Amino acid sequence: MPTSKIIIIAGPTASGKSGLALNLAQTTDGIVINADSMQVYKDIPILAATPSFQDMEIAPHKLYGIYDASIRGNMVDWFNLAVNEINQARAQNKTPIVVGGTGMYIEALTKGITPIPETPQEIRDEISNLLQEKGLDFLYQELTSKDPETAARLSSNDTTRIRRALEVLKHTKTTMSEWQKVPLKQFFASEELIPVYINPLRKDLDERCRLRFDIMMEIGALEEVQKLMSRNLSDSLPAMRALGVQELKSYLKGETGKEEAIEAAKLHTRQYAKRQSTWFNNRFQADFCLKSCYNHDKYFVDDIKKAL
Repeated sequence: MPTSKIIIIAGPTASGKSGLALNLAQTTDGIVINADSMQVYKDIPILAATPSFQDMEIAPHKLYGIYDASIRGNMVDWFNLAVNEINQARAQNKTPIVVGGTGMYIEALTKGITPIPETPQEIRDEISNLLQEKGLDFLYQELTSKDPETAARLSSNDTTRIRRALEVLKHTKTTMSEWQKVPLKQFFASEELIPVYINPLRKDLDERCRLRFDIMMEIGALEEVQKLMSRNLSDSLPAMRALGVQELKSYLKGETGKEEAIEAAKLHTRQYAKRQSTWFNNRFQADFCLKSCYNHDKYFVDDIKKAL
């Protein structure tokens, strides 16, 4: 069932987004395109809950595991890749199915993106070296002095956005706060999109988060973190901030007990899921909304397919 429309599936972690995307891809001749900022990293497939190799064999999956953990992925790079994958899918008469829980990524596709020129790699490297040499506090103070409006909106611990703001300022001589006043550039019209939202009850999602982390531990989450630790990667890297990485790292370093680390990871996962739900409730307008975790709900899939 080829279509020119783009299905966009949003929702909190552990809500069943990947399962819904796979079921839709199977029945619409679709291509699943990742919109999760952690699933782009190949070194954390377990903790990032990346679709399995078996799932990827059932239907084409794009933008999963495309970066090494040493890379600092960002929204702009992802957006350019995602637009390319969507256009390729449409050119092949396939259904693009974008799925993820990273609100900024989803919003960029649905509402548009600030037309900031691409930052050259040498400037990214320059800011990265500055971070390594002088630390995040220094970068935040630099941003505060040069772009106080943006600094005030960001947490002083938000490495990715602080770096991005300084990179943009260095390259364009214009602050991020000024860029954000420029009208957004839209690549897809609203009528081309089919926005879908999975919004389960809090108690059900909390239980799914707990159970899923237990499964992650059973299938090798600890070994995944051990491999990351062996590389001495900076904790400021996005992949090192994936849910569960720092908690299990603390256990492996002997700083906490195993059960304490697991419970902390589960708590942080539930808290993150709550923040995601709040974000999407306030900023994502869906044509289709499932009020429970997705569990192969055939009627829900059929309803979405009717909109194609």
